[in-house]
Amino acid sequence: MNGEVRREWFEKDYYQVLGVPKNAPAAEIKKAYRKLAQKHHPDANAGNSEAEERFKEISAAYDVLGDPEKRPQYDRVREMAASGFGGFPGGGQGAASGGRRVRVEGFPFGVADVGDLGDLGDLFSVFSGGTSRSRGRVPARGTDLETEARVSFEEAMSGTTVPLRIHGPAPCPVCGGSGAKPGTHPDVCPECQGTGTVAENQGFFSLSRACPRCGGSGRVITDPCERCQGSGSVRTTREFSVRIPPGAKDGMRIRVSGRGEPGPAGGRPGDLFVAVKVEPHPFFGRNDSDLTLELPISYAEAALGTELKVPTLNGAVRLKIPPATPTGRTFRIKGKGAPKPKKKGANGDLLVTVKVDVPSKLSKEEKELIGKLQLAQRESPRARLGLER
Repeated sequence: MNGEVRREWFEKDYYQVLGVPKNAPAAEIKKAYRKLAQKHHPDANAGNSEAEERFKEISAAYDVLGDPEKRPQYDRVREMAASGFGGFPGGGQGAASGGRRVRVEGFPFGVADVGDLGDLGDLFSVFSGGTSRSRGRVPARGTDLETEARVSFEEAMSGTTVPLRIHGPAPCPVCGGSGAKPGTHPDVCPECQGTGTVAENQGFFSLSRACPRCGGSGRVITDPCERCQGSGSVRTTREFSVRIPPGAKDGMRIRVSGRGEPGPAGGRPGDLFVAVKVEPHPFFGRNDSDLTLELPISYAEAALGTELKVPTLNGAVRLKIPPATPTGRTFRIKGKGAPKPKKKGANGDLLVTVKVDVPSKLSKEEKELIGKLQLAQRESPRARLGLER
């Protein structure tokens, strides 16, 4: 089993967190995550610590289930737990009271504390026949954050830069995130020699666990920064900008690398995901990269034909309406739609659907003329139904 296997994978049912079945396709998982993230986002629940914790739980679940590499690993771990292998919490036999101590049945490990396992990668390499040597531990990555950017329809079409404000943990400005007092630096942990793990011999096998001295970071801080007390992060408000590309769609998520929460123990920061909310336009609609427009025309224009001005994103163009045009007919104006984000310089089309406008009020003269037209009409529009006038 490759990759980093976390203890939380045994304890957390991420499918239940997102409210999706285990066989849910990636698109359904993504949709469920977006809906829950929007509902519990801290910006929409100011001062609600319960919503903030729920948002973190949802983000952690999607970080695994939304990753095509992590998800199958997580599924394997959950299957092992459900079958009772190792007696991990939720794994049937072997779990001691409180669900914190486990017994690996069939192996001479005795009993180990789940809370001390940390990164279980070495444990599973032993199960699969790998060696038990200590390896350098990659520091944990910071938590991803999500926020929202609202733009007008015109801004989404042309592209724009939006200012953002994020309140939460950020790298300490005094120590730069190292946790050490300026002028000093973290030292290599003398107990694990910087690997972050220590090996415990259990008879024929050995078990790697997080170093108790450094907590798995591989380093110790002897002279901590006074501002962050050695944590490497402080809560503050960060201001920066994000570029919204031309043709951005409502609901589009933009990933800003390294703008999430700082990683613990010197780990790299998480990412920031910006959900784009596009305000509706008063008369343009949208279908992927095509824009839609409903164009009112009079009965005379529909019957006799005409040439009309039609609005587009960059000025009006002329559209020829042929005689006997029925209401509901759609005309395509090439290249006058929304920009295609993945094809620079390319645009969709503008789909213009005409609608014959029936006036709600008529003057006396108009009534007389329409009456004459009705008398002059040679065939009933319902003739094909076998009905007379």
